[in-house]
Amino acid sequence: MKQFLIFFILFSELLLANNLNYEMKIYDTIFHALFPTKKRVKVWSDNTEKLQQLAKLAIISPVKQQKNADILLLTNLSDIQNETPKFVCDYKLLKNYRTSAIGGFYWQKGRPNIIFLEKNLKKFHIKLPASMQEYIEE
Repeated sequence: MKQFLIFFILFSELLLANNLNYEMKIYDTIFHALFPTKKRVKVWSDNTEKLQQLAKLAIISPVKQQKNADILLLTNLSDIQNETPKFVCDYKLLKNYRTSAIGGFYWQKGRPNIIFLEKNLKKFHIKLPASMQEYIEE
C-alpha cells in the first residue's frame, strides 16, 4: 500500500510538471506571435508565481510597474484601467475585459483554450501570423 501511495504521488507530480511545460510552450508561442519583432517582451502580471514561471522563457522580461509593460497578464479579477494590452488567464476575465483584452489562454475541462479578440487586436494594431488565425473570434 505504501508503494502504491509513493507511485501515485510521483506520477501526479510528473503529470503536473509536464502540464506546466506544455503551458509554458503555449505562452512562448503566443508571445512570439503577438510581438514577432521583439526579442524581449516586457510583461507585468498580477500573479507573481505565474510571472516567475514565464520569466524562464527567453522572450519574457518581467517588469514591476504596469506602465513599463508591453502587455499585462491578468489572472485575477481586478479593476485595471490601463491602456496597455491585456491578456487574461480565465474566461470570466476575458468577458470582464472584453474592451481591452486582446485575448486569453486558460484551461477548460483539462484542455487548453486560446482566444484572440479581433476588435482589440485591431485596436492595438496587432497582426497574428497565419498559424494563429484560427484562434481569432469576433
